[in-house]
Amino acid sequence: MAIDAERYERNKEWLYSRTLEQEAELIRIEREAIARFSGLIDDLEAALGVLRLGHHFGWRVLVLIHNKRTLRKYEEILGINVRDFFPAEGPSHERSIGYGLAKTLGNFWKAVSGAIKIEDRRLIDGDGNKAA
Repeated sequence: MAIDAERYERNKEWLYSRTLEQEAELIRIEREAIARFSGLIDDLEAALGVLRLGHHFGWRVLVLIHNKRTLRKYEEILGINVRDFFPAEGPSHERSIGYGLAKTLGNFWKAVSGAIKIEDRRLIDGDGNKAA
């Protein structure tokens, strides 16, 4: 879904700025994962998406939108632990509708476990919840 130019520019400002060393590390992880992978390409593609989005949104958004087994599979493909590799909240975390609701409800881990149902837990808002 497209967003207007103002939102686009604001969202660009919120993106995580990687250092050259961090970018080199992502490339190394990506190349190693591709080289050693055997299985459904959909799993590799999704794992690489996690690798590229983790710094922007943070591991808390990742654990909210993926079930534990799926995220563990992606970690194995990439050879990383998302909680060690990514910040808890990346600069774009407030664009996550589900994460915003989980924080508002006050029990993030119950939302992760499914004990608290959160509609649109995987939806990313073009505007985010940050003040303009």
